[in-house]
Amino acid sequence: MNIWKPSYSMAAVSLVALLLTSAAVLPRNLQAEELSPLSISLEGYDYPYPVSYLPLVMEGQDLKMAYMDVLPRGGGNAKTVLLLHGKNFPGAYWKDTIAYLTGNGYRVIVPDQIGFGKSSKPNIHYSFHALASNTRKLLDSLNVREVTVVGHSMGGMLAARFALLYPETATGLVLENPIGLEDYRRFVPWVSVDEQYQNELKATAESIRSYHKTYFVSFRPEYGEYAELAARQRLSGEYPRLAMSSALTYLMIYEQPVSHEFAHIKAKTLLIIGQSDRTVVGKARVKKELLPTVGQYPELGRTTARLISGAKLLELDKVGHIPHMEMKDRFHEVLRDFLKE
Repeated sequence: MNIWKPSYSMAAVSLVALLLTSAAVLPRNLQAEELSPLSISLEGYDYPYPVSYLPLVMEGQDLKMAYMDVLPRGGGNAKTVLLLHGKNFPGAYWKDTIAYLTGNGYRVIVPDQIGFGKSSKPNIHYSFHALASNTRKLLDSLNVREVTVVGHSMGGMLAARFALLYPETATGLVLENPIGLEDYRRFVPWVSVDEQYQNELKATAESIRSYHKTYFVSFRPEYGEYAELAARQRLSGEYPRLAMSSALTYLMIYEQPVSHEFAHIKAKTLLIIGQSDRTVVGKARVKKELLPTVGQYPELGRTTARLISGAKLLELDKVGHIPHMEMKDRFHEVLRDFLKE
């Protein structure tokens, strides 16, 4: 393990019922008149770059996978970066990273995985293997043979699975505060899909905002954009379908750990770890006496860096779960240097 110190310094219910419920639970100044419903496929919300769709068939269902394919500005360097989003974010939250990378000569591909963002929200068996396979199909359709895969949060688990399945494609791997650095099954009680689905339906605009704020050490108003998207989607008549997809992908994360396989990753790897992160999937169900021992990203990052042969580790003090937003400039510079190696 090398600790790298660079040289610079988230049952069908009618729309009427949902709106009434939302109005009842929101504070007066945040009532439904201030939150307009938003499609669960984010129709009406513009991404920073044009969105295309890859048709897919999964479990007999015709689906579509949204993605941005952004070419470098000016002369490119013939290298491609694949950015994989977290569970509670669409691919659009990579907007500043896309701009930075394309400005430095890289082609950038940013999919919304099935179940997320502008992609289809089916009721299927979700697996990291299937999402990785879809991502490989996307790259094949774009004639992209090699990529550096950058995965944040849940995207880090997917990036690791992708690198394990397709080592010839994933020539580089960057894990940004990935979840799954520990096996949640050891200390988070299991819940059924039905119970998790009910938990998703109970979410309120305020609970969504509060949860998103835990991602950051120093919260800024601009960070709240994606919490507002999630709160508005909750007002959609189709929200129960999104809630089921979210419940199913929660179980995917819980039941399909990748941490036991880190030693088998062959790609050149960089871990970027915000040291103040304490994210645990299912944290609300962890026994209080165990909380001080789980989600300890400083220790988890070092352990993971030791497991992945030749991995480099960048530790970012006073940074939470999303370095590419909270310490954007440093994240971009470090990523650029890694890509140039």
